[in-house]
Amino acid sequence: MITFVKYSNTLENIKHILDKIGKYNFWDGQMPSIGYWRTSYIHKITAYLDNKLVKVLTGQRRTGKSYILRQIIHYLITDKKINPNNIFYLNKEFLVFDFVKSYIDLENLFEYYKQELNISGKVYIFLDEVQNINQWEIFVNSYAQDFTGEYELFITGSNSKLLSGEMASLLSGRYVQFDIYPFSLKEFSDFRNLKPGKAAFLTYLQTGGLPEMLHFNDEEIKRHYVQSLKNTIILRDIVQRYKIKDIELLDEIFKFVAVNTGSLTSLNNIVKYFKSIQKKTNYETLSSYISYLKDTYIIHETERYDLRGKKILGGVRKYYLNDLAFKNYLYCILASDIGYNIENFVFMQLKRMGFNVSIGVQGNKEIDFVAHKQDKTLYVQVAYLLSDQKTIDREFGNLLNIKDNHEKIVISMDEIQLSNHKGIKHMHPWDIITYE
Repeated sequence: MITFVKYSNTLENIKHILDKIGKYNFWDGQMPSIGYWRTSYIHKITAYLDNKLVKVLTGQRRTGKSYILRQIIHYLITDKKINPNNIFYLNKEFLVFDFVKSYIDLENLFEYYKQELNISGKVYIFLDEVQNINQWEIFVNSYAQDFTGEYELFITGSNSKLLSGEMASLLSGRYVQFDIYPFSLKEFSDFRNLKPGKAAFLTYLQTGGLPEMLHFNDEEIKRHYVQSLKNTIILRDIVQRYKIKDIELLDEIFKFVAVNTGSLTSLNNIVKYFKSIQKKTNYETLSSYISYLKDTYIIHETERYDLRGKKILGGVRKYYLNDLAFKNYLYCILASDIGYNIENFVFMQLKRMGFNVSIGVQGNKEIDFVAHKQDKTLYVQVAYLLSDQKTIDREFGNLLNIKDNHEKIVISMDEIQLSNHKGIKHMHPWDIITYE
């Protein structure tokens, strides 16, 4: 028997615990529930199999990270013919794993698992929501570097700081990160058996791509689900983690960002807004709270990029939602918001495609998005409708002022797709999925 250190007295009944967690593993030959098969992610991740790199899946809560882990496990068992006993899965969201408080508890459980199941050969380790294990990085780093055995690790987390600081230093160059987002329009349409096109796009724009939402038909149930998810992210991922005292202010800041998605703003302007409604705050508090929201992936920030000076400009920036359901189901939406919602959609689609996205600035002209990925650059303008010649001249003209040969696109909802103009493409928002 293994002798457990004094810090792990909760593991005295560990054999019973091992029996309990067996139903969440696949040691009895039962295949995991895999849900909707997210092909693009599985192809990307499995391309990195059979090496020592730690595979890190990050993203907002309830975007399907756990399902993707189980899909990888399914692939290992069915396609790679890996013995299910050689796969160890732990999900810190499940109460059965609540006793795993620290890396010591995790190490004891893992060693006991190997002993009881008489494991030989390579072990695939899957740790879901790993940030909830104290000093988890010690365990991960140890097995990632262990030259006495074969281990391959997959971890998920719902905080963008997962690989910051000490962990980034420990695993420098020895991990690969995958950002997991809600369902794309392509996945949404496929799941709902919708014909790609305008109708599917408008439904997606209203509903969003949170995977579990696709199982609900009642609008009130959807609203309650989104409210509950937002509260969980704020209370568990921010308030508990950072010991936030003013929960109401944090909630109001998220509401402000959600309602004003796609609008140019600055932290100073947001401070002034809250002071105007007699809500006490300051620059430092506001900056911290927005940073915490970004850490959970519920919102994204994009800065301005000077196309002439080739540098990031401080001050004014824009915020976008990880999923429009947070705006559409929680706050009053005006008909005039559709242009901003389309812009939010395009921003998130560019993120899914792996681009780093910023706002382009050239003199007094603004380019909605400048998207960089390795040696590829896209310039993108987004409009609800190209309703008159003035609008057409503005959207296409801003791009014509850019004197390089990178791809330039104008995206709008117009029924008629315009011909390419001096190399600038006109696309419908639902057509950008072909760029995946």
